[in-house]
Amino acid sequence: MDIDFVITWVDGNDKEWQQARAEYEVPANSDAGGNRYRDWDNLQYWFRGVERFAPWVRKIHFVTWGHIPHWLNTSHPKLRIVRHEDYIPAEYLPTFSSHPIELNLHRIEGLAEHFVYFNDDRFIIRPISPSILFRDGLPCDFAGLRVIYPLDLFSQIEFNNIRVINNHFSKKEVIRRHRGKWLTPRYLLHHSDPLLRTLLLLPWKHFTGLIDKHIPVAYKKSTFEEVWREAGEVLHETCGHRFRSGGDVSQWVFRYWRICKGEFYPLTQSQGKNYKVSSNLKRNQRAYRAITEQKHPMICVNDELSDPSLFAGIKEELNRCFARVLPDKSSYEKS
Repeated sequence: MDIDFVITWVDGNDKEWQQARAEYEVPANSDAGGNRYRDWDNLQYWFRGVERFAPWVRKIHFVTWGHIPHWLNTSHPKLRIVRHEDYIPAEYLPTFSSHPIELNLHRIEGLAEHFVYFNDDRFIIRPISPSILFRDGLPCDFAGLRVIYPLDLFSQIEFNNIRVINNHFSKKEVIRRHRGKWLTPRYLLHHSDPLLRTLLLLPWKHFTGLIDKHIPVAYKKSTFEEVWREAGEVLHETCGHRFRSGGDVSQWVFRYWRICKGEFYPLTQSQGKNYKVSSNLKRNQRAYRAITEQKHPMICVNDELSDPSLFAGIKEELNRCFARVLPDKSSYEKS
């Protein structure tokens, strides 16, 4: 089975990008915070992790507004540079929101049917095999219920995703058909929450939310194509927003869709974990230790730093940890 990786990247320090972004007014109820575009200068460790720990990948599709890291070896045979205009329909451009970028990934020319989507804050820090991502041609995943309270922008977007799902699926019928994938004891091998929360929320008539996994996500291209056919109107509306908006849906809607169709293989092992770096310096130590001790196959280091004065110091410490695990240049870097 051919498996591709897709990674999206924005260089918030690019002056041309900043100028292009400044030409558009940010609407109310939009998210255009600086931490959405902040560059932690550690993308090279993503490529080192791929080469060392997932050498079996067929292609890497590097999605960019147009900027390219000065150190990147663009002639690498496995690397394909994909600019927004190469695959996103012109009517949605320019965009400064991750949602149109993600919702149109299936349009990337030459993308394999089976691919893994990475944000640039999600890394491979331990050897992984394809079987941790796909089994029997299906993405490895878990089905778990939760409750969404649409109180802020991000929970509003999550609520919009669930509304699409409730418009197209019956919760009772979904769980009846795929009971073995919702109530499997396999989840207890690495995480009890999906199973316990699902049991507690079974009596509710509609989906109240699905548990997300903030790590790289395995997808089938055909799932994107199906959701565009069946729910294209709401995807089209989201893609028309240049900045993240409370009226958006996100790429999670594709994951929720395939879960409701039962088109996934129940997880038998942990794929990774999400950590946050913030102004709480003591808590940041958890992320640092997770990297240096290689606690998980994959890791997300989410930027929740509210005090910009701490950025330089935290970035230095974080990248020092990555360098301890991945000290050597990869062939994706210029010599």
